[in-house]
Amino acid sequence: MSAALGLYRLQQVDSQIDQIQARQKWIHDTLQNDLSLRTTTQTFTSAESKFKDASQTLKLAETEVEKQRIKIEQTESSLYSGTVRNPKELQDLQKDIVSLKKYLETLEERQLEAMLNAESVEQELTAAKAELERTQANVKEQNRDLSKENESLGRDMERLENERKAVISDLAAASVEMYDQLRKQRRGVAVAAISDSACAACGTTLTPSQQQNARSTTQLATCPTCGRILYAI
Repeated sequence: MSAALGLYRLQQVDSQIDQIQARQKWIHDTLQNDLSLRTTTQTFTSAESKFKDASQTLKLAETEVEKQRIKIEQTESSLYSGTVRNPKELQDLQKDIVSLKKYLETLEERQLEAMLNAESVEQELTAAKAELERTQANVKEQNRDLSKENESLGRDMERLENERKAVISDLAAASVEMYDQLRKQRRGVAVAAISDSACAACGTTLTPSQQQNARSTTQLATCPTCGRILYAI
């Protein structure tokens, strides 16, 4: 087997390994940082916080209304109990009752607004919770499929790593070193096939002499433009 053929096979294996590694990284990032899940979780958390605030506001409004009613009852009790007989004091109590009832109306309006707001926010929370549950179910199913795919990719990677070792064992150390350097310099592609009398990587047209050199079993030929190792199919 010529060195060029061996390196071409090594390139094919490494290209498959690169694809698997890129896919595995994407799967890992997807499993760790699912955008849809983060978005729906944030929406639910926000709705939950709003509902908590709305519930507290409603509870406070209900408490204020109850306190006001108690004040009215106490004032009316004093008015009608017979213990107060002074006309001026009785008149003041009547005025207080009118004032207290008027303020009660204001408090009840606030309570109604708080109740309507709480109901609206509760509907938002219910919708957000349902959407989160749907998203969680979808993500769980997706993650299950991606996890299975990742396991399959792991097996493919193990097979390719063994194949890579076998190919390298038949190559000279100097050739592998040259290949590795070119891989780093040429975005992972160190070996280019000759297609239609041209370098398949950069498209440079090759002379008959250059093509003949690429067929040599004793030396490696490189593309005069991109510097990649040439392999004549």
